[in-house]
Amino acid sequence: MVCLTAASALRLLQTESGSLISDKPDSKTNMAEVAPAPAAAPAKAAKKKTSKPKKAGPSVSELIVKTVAASKERSGVSAAALKKALAAGGYDVDKNKARVNTAIKSLLTKGTLVHTKGTGAAGSFKMTPVPVKSCVRPCCQTRSRLSSFNSI
Repeated sequence: MVCLTAASALRLLQTESGSLISDKPDSKTNMAEVAPAPAAAPAKAAKKKTSKPKKAGPSVSELIVKTVAASKERSGVSAAALKKALAAGGYDVDKNKARVNTAIKSLLTKGTLVHTKGTGAAGSFKMTPVPVKSCVRPCCQTRSRLSSFNSI
């Protein structure tokens, strides 16, 4: 059971239903309870965000693609070897582990890289094989048809 004093009950009624009680203080109430609300603080000026200049140089995904493309291994490049190659190239892998992993995952979803082993950002990766286009010209087809008719 909650016990309310008379002053707290009056305050509760005043806040719930607007202003049932007059603004003039009674002899029974304190001046602190009936004091007008303090003026709202002036709004602070919004700070303008200063954008940092972009670093010059290739992005992480471009570095990864170059590293994997330069590899001559048949089974692809492992994630650990990829990170070592990036570190040797001057990229701070320890500081940007999450950025490297998300770049690998995005390259996998785009289809630029293919998994040879593992899942996610772990395992071995190699470049997507470029399909060889076969020659499907109308002149090739007509010659083959003509040669089949000539043999009859």
